[in-house]
Amino acid sequence: MTKEGKLIIFSAPSGAGKTTIVHHLLKKIPELEFSISATTREPRGDEVDKKDYYFISKEEFLHRIAKKQFVEFEEVYSGTFYGTLRVEIERIWAKGKTVIFDIDVEGGMHLKRKYDGQALAIFVQPPSLDVLKQRLSARGTDSDAKLQERFDKAEKELNYAPQFDIILKNYDLDTACKEAEELVKSFLS
Repeated sequence: MTKEGKLIIFSAPSGAGKTTIVHHLLKKIPELEFSISATTREPRGDEVDKKDYYFISKEEFLHRIAKKQFVEFEEVYSGTFYGTLRVEIERIWAKGKTVIFDIDVEGGMHLKRKYDGQALAIFVQPPSLDVLKQRLSARGTDSDAKLQERFDKAEKELNYAPQFDIILKNYDLDTACKEAEELVKSFLS
């Protein structure tokens, strides 16, 4: 049995800046290790299997759900699943490290409830829905239909912010990164 440790959960609507903030923290705080999520979607850009995500088939994902191998999972977009494998958290704790998540809002809420008392849940809030839409459009990675799906989801997700331990406003990325660093160091000490 692995000794349980702490978890730091960063959640936000797509495009709010959570991934950039998490990458900043991983460079600055050596006791953190990134929890790699499993997904059924195809890799984007230069994403690497077993580094950015565990890219698995929908059949394999459903099989693992049936075997209760996920601590949380969700069909985030129609036909596209994301989840956190229990063995991933245990792998990081076995190294004596703190798990850091870059996860969608629903997944973040599930983890916060499941690991209450061990977890710090931070909601990264964009300046506005309009800024979020501009950021997502500027990425150039999604079709118009996919963008609309992301906008609709983001609108709903912003309502969850008060349920997190902390709302981190990302109006300026450098400031948000510094604030995140202070919050995490304080939680770990």
